Amino acid sequence: MKRHSSSRSFSFAFLLGCLCAIKSYSQQDSLIVDKPQIVVMARPQQDGKIMLRWAVTTPLAWRKLNEHGYELKRYTITRNNTTLAQPVEKFLGVFKPATLEEWMPLVESNDNAAVMAQSLYGESFDVEGMDQLSAIVNLAEEQEQRFTWGLYAADQDYEVARISGLAYVDMEAYPNEKYLYKITSMVLEDVLEIQEGGVFVGLQDYEDLPKPLDLAVVFFDGKSMLSWNYAIHNQIYNSYFIERSMDGVSFERLNDLPLTTLNNSEKTDPLRMFYTDSITNGKTYHYRIRGKTPFGEIGPVSETVLGKGEKQLAYVPHITSKYYEDDKTVLLEWEFMEEGNDLITGFELNRGDNVDGPYKAVVKNIPPEARKVYYDSLMPTNYMTITALGKNGSKRTSFPALVQPVDSVPPHKPKGFHGLVDSLGVVTLSWEANTDEDILGYRIFKGHNKNEEYSQITVSPHQAIIYYDSVSVKNLNSKVYYQLIAVDQRFNMSEPSDVLEIKKPDFIKPTQPVFKSYEIKEGKVHLTWANSSSEDVVRHEVYRKERDSLDWKLVYTVDSKQYAGSSEQSVVRSKQSVDSLTIAQLPTAYWIDEDVKEGQQYSYTLVAIDDSALESDPAPPLTVIVPKATLYPPLEGLYGEADREKGSITILWKAYGEPNAVKIAIYKGTEGKPKNLLKEIPVDTKGIVDSKLKPNNIYEYLFRVVFTDGGVSRVTVLNVKY
Repeated sequence: MKRHSSSRSFSFAFLLGCLCAIKSYSQQDSLIVDKPQIVVMARPQQDGKIMLRWAVTTPLAWRKLNEHGYELKRYTITRNNTTLAQPVEKFLGVFKPATLEEWMPLVESNDNAAVMAQSLYGESFDVEGMDQLSAIVNLAEEQEQRFTWGLYAADQDYEVARISGLAYVDMEAYPNEKYLYKITSMVLEDVLEIQEGGVFVGLQDYEDLPKPLDLAVVFFDGKSMLSWNYAIHNQIYNSYFIERSMDGVSFERLNDLPLTTLNNSEKTDPLRMFYTDSITNGKTYHYRIRGKTPFGEIGPVSETVLGKGEKQLAYVPHITSKYYEDDKTVLLEWEFMEEGNDLITGFELNRGDNVDGPYKAVVKNIPPEARKVYYDSLMPTNYMTITALGKNGSKRTSFPALVQPVDSVPPHKPKGFHGLVDSLGVVTLSWEANTDEDILGYRIFKGHNKNEEYSQITVSPHQAIIYYDSVSVKNLNSKVYYQLIAVDQRFNMSEPSDVLEIKKPDFIKPTQPVFKSYEIKEGKVHLTWANSSSEDVVRHEVYRKERDSLDWKLVYTVDSKQYAGSSEQSVVRSKQSVDSLTIAQLPTAYWIDEDVKEGQQYSYTLVAIDDSALESDPAPPLTVIVPKATLYPPLEGLYGEADREKGSITILWKAYGEPNAVKIAIYKGTEGKPKNLLKEIPVDTKGIVDSKLKPNNIYEYLFRVVFTDGGVSRVTVLNVKY
């Protein structure tokens, strides 16, 4: 039997949608190229290993990296739930594709290996005879095709990815540790700048693979069409296997190679995948699907769907008009091709309480030539269909038509609205079903800030009481908000539900706090800083170290949740006790450090911690020196003698014995007048001669010793009459 997928161009979830290096060709004959970046994903295993996969986002970068290689390093960040003061680095290797000779044994038995080998080492396209611009474009398209198909092959076969230098299995991971794997380009930056990539993961992050969601099947004459929600798990599964059973017990796989989504066209549904199967009419078929990851893992089966194909009439009735006589009676009219009259025995009018049924025939034996019928037993809400009865036993039924008397009463306010979000950003919303008989569905609204106007995310009223949404877990909004409105068949809308607030998994560290100013007064350091702007910050911590120390010591905490004495409070990078720390309330951004010594140098830094225990980058260190306020002993033994014949004054003093003294500052002036610096001399000097004098003056000399730490001695005064 013939089976096929419904479209022919592909995309890869693993590359985050970044497949094409050449984005557009403008009228100015220019090529716009993406800035290349290495992207990485990881999958912990239950047997104690961590599988890694990576790729780069542009064809040129891929070609350069195939030549120079990727460098992989592992950094141990946490151990036993404690962040290490210094990450432990481990070099894991440089990875490049295997040589052509190494590929040859695989090419014979592995189609994906053949595709990758052709992408890496196949002959280039002939571009001779073209003008310069055409040659450039053709070369770009060739490189893009190699890049696209090569990464497709790596996505389909983990062993091919490994041999291509795009995968690694870490066999030496420990369950009590978490690691940062960093992959760096070995291409020189002056050749091509390629952003590094990384992933933070540990064995404790293992999660069971989810089963595919929302599998549906539609049966036609001789065929069935499967569809399922691809987008919700596109970061996990990149392809699928289809399984079919005739008895619902024994299933066989329909596709030997996994089916990859090819929905890139604007005319196709980017949220779903489709598969068409050829079947025999009248037999029941059961279908289910399994997802396959880029790491070669096969996930659990989906829910099973079933049905059977039937040969159908070539003509289908269609209800066109409704005319109400009163609140109980309606005249319905429909269309049906006249050519089909000879193929049917007549029509039946069917009624149901819901659009999905069940439907019951309420008017039978309607002649084949009839195109209208009265019905006089209307309920407040009615769904009506017309069925054409074929002479060969087949039936064709129109789409349901809502038949409802005038109604302006809105549905009740939805109740029981709640939701959950998982670590991948998949949001599951659910609520209690409205009891209104004429309920049509629900409109769901979403906002990223509580007080903003929410946007509707349902295109039409959603008829189930569960809705799946997705949010980015790597943006700065820590919460997402939803509201629900019920809609009836006349599109009357209920009062909005209470706002549902959901906290997202937090992978974004807080923004960095910064010091604004400092002041040293009375031997104390006064610090002022700007707090982190992140809304989910619960604590700021001030750290200090002395001049020659390597360890930062936690000296002050500004805490909004009062963690004093808790285990969180006691985790200190320098592993020193913080039992006596002062605790204050946010948003305090000022602190006085009184525990400092004169003449000592201190450095300060800040970190912010959010409610998910994520830490910001430390604030740029602030370094201060506390000046010495205590004066050293004065210079002693001063003696001055005037010599009018020589026109000079000789001044002598005792040798100064205090350590760390570097110089003597001498100030001079006449008695009662301002003094000016005369000179600065080495501290081991024991006298000077001053010749700049005028008769009949009393000269006043001030002496102060200066030290290496900036300190000074008390002033000594000497008056000499000349």
